[in-house]
Amino acid sequence: MFTVDQIEQAHSKVKSGADFPKYIAEIRQMGVTAFETWVNDGHTIYFGEEGFQAKSLPQYDALVINDECDRKRFIHYLKIHQQGQTDFYTFCYHCAETGIEKWFVSLDDMLCTYFDKASNEVLEERIPH
Repeated sequence: MFTVDQIEQAHSKVKSGADFPKYIAEIRQMGVTAFETWVNDGHTIYFGEEGFQAKSLPQYDALVINDECDRKRFIHYLKIHQQGQTDFYTFCYHCAETGIEKWFVSLDDMLCTYFDKASNEVLEERIPH
């Protein structure tokens, strides 16, 4: 199975949201079937076959997630991140600011779903591949 070190090595190649599809393809080849990233500190839980899990350490000091979700502003920040205009930390900061608590990526379905603090689905989008 995969290790967090292997995944972080693949993630180190990601400079912006524009690099995300290549990252997804690489970790999918490692055996990652899904992952869940928590905006408060950037830690991620990776899921593999037969219930396998690996959890990363926090990636930055804790951010405060806004209680109110601003979907429209979040979508704006997501678009500029996907165009390569922001790095991972800036994107996470923008997520916290707009009330996004986490995102869940299914590599089987190639979907990324963003959730607010109340576990409401804010946005689901197909991952390009």
